[in-house]
Amino acid sequence: MAGEDIIMISQEELKRLHVIHKALSREIKQGEAAEILSISDRQARRLIKRVKEEGDSGIRHKSRGRPSNRRVAGEIKDKAINLYRRKYADFGPTLAAEKLLEIHNIKISNESLRRWLIESGDIKKTRKSRAHRKWRERKNHFGEMVQMDGSHHDWLEGRGDKSVLMGYIDDATNNIFARFYEYEGTIPVWTVSSITQKNMGFL
Repeated sequence: MAGEDIIMISQEELKRLHVIHKALSREIKQGEAAEILSISDRQARRLIKRVKEEGDSGIRHKSRGRPSNRRVAGEIKDKAINLYRRKYADFGPTLAAEKLLEIHNIKISNESLRRWLIESGDIKKTRKSRAHRKWRERKNHFGEMVQMDGSHHDWLEGRGDKSVLMGYIDDATNNIFARFYEYEGTIPVWTVSSITQKNMGFL
């Protein structure tokens, strides 16, 4: 059939083919061909072998005629965004990504979909706010609030049993009182409480 042996190659591929033919006819060595084409010896050997086995069409890049990965990704992105706008605008990216896979067979991570929707302006970027600790004013009067805690530690550094340091602090004045006990419990709390109140002027 007319035109059956015609192949479409670029000017750059035509130059390469000329060098490869020289290497096949042993006018130049493979290493020289690689140097002329500014490719590695391994690439040159692979190219020479392909032209030898497939003919001149072997010089064509294998991805010729195929859509690029970037183009495919762009098409998926556009399709996902359009579907989101038409059907899932009220959904969050996570649920929308699940629906895109389940109904439309579009596999995409929820983070990728979130990024695309932010870029397209369909959703706004939200910043996770840290839990805010509300500042509390101190109590107005001495003894109105007394905070306490027990600290378990080898306070005597091995020279005696471990003990608990029961500590009290008055919220209004920051006055502090503390005493050691064998354990932390109701009786130490009561005892320290009565002593604290006495020291603080309640008793």
